[in-house]
Amino acid sequence: METSKEIFLKGYRDGIPIGAGYFAVAFSLGIAAREYGFNAFQGFLASILTYASAGQYMGFALYATNTALIELIILTFIINARYILMGFALNQRMPEGTPLRTRVLVGSCITDEIFGITIARPGVPTPFYTFGALFAAVPLWALGTALGISMGIILPARVVSALSVALFGMFLAVIIPPARKDKAVGIAVFVSFACSLAAVKLPVISGLSQGNRTILLTVLLSALFAVLFPRTADGEKIEKGGARDAD
Repeated sequence: METSKEIFLKGYRDGIPIGAGYFAVAFSLGIAAREYGFNAFQGFLASILTYASAGQYMGFALYATNTALIELIILTFIINARYILMGFALNQRMPEGTPLRTRVLVGSCITDEIFGITIARPGVPTPFYTFGALFAAVPLWALGTALGISMGIILPARVVSALSVALFGMFLAVIIPPARKDKAVGIAVFVSFACSLAAVKLPVISGLSQGNRTILLTVLLSALFAVLFPRTADGEKIEKGGARDAD
C-alpha cells in the first residue's frame, strides 16, 4: 500500500507538466498586469493566493479601472463558481473519515487541470495527491506572473505585444472546444458576445460600471440558458418531454 509521501510525490510529478503550461500563460498574464500598474511582488502574491487565470486577468483589469471592491468580490465568486461544484464532486469520493479541514484544503487546491488529474487517477482520490500537484503547479504560475511583470520592462515592445495575445488565446482555448462540441454552448457564447457589445451601447445599461454590467449579464444569461438548455446533475441534456440525451 502506498504511503502518504509516495502519493504526494506522484501528485508532484504529475503536476510538473501542468505547472510548465501555467508558467507560459502566467508570463503573459504578468505582462498584462504590468500594463495595469502592478509590480512583480504584487503579481506574485496575487497568483500564489488566487491561481485563477481568467479571474486574475479580470481582477487586474477591473482594479485598474477603480472598480468597487464588492464588485471584484462578486465577479471573482461568479467566475470561479465552477470550482465549488468540482470541490463537491471530489469530496464525495474522498475516503470516509477524511477530516473537514482536509476537505476544505482540497477544495482550495482545485484548478481545472488539478481536478482533472485527481479525478482521473485510479482508485479513491486522496488529498495528498492533490496537494502534491498543487505544490508543483502553483509556484510556477506565481513565478511566471512575477517574471512577466519584470521581463515586460526589458523585452521589446513587439515581443510584449505578441506575448499579450496569449491571454486571448487562452480564453479562446476555453470556449471554442465546448462550443464546437455542443451547439447550446456555441449559441451561449455568441449571445454573450452580442449582449456584451449591446450593454456598452444601450442608454441605461451603459451607464453602469463595467463590473456591474458583467455581473448583470453573467447572472441573467446563465439563468436564461439554464432554463433553455437544462441538464441533469450528471451533465446529460434534458430533451423536450423529459427525456435525457447523453452528450
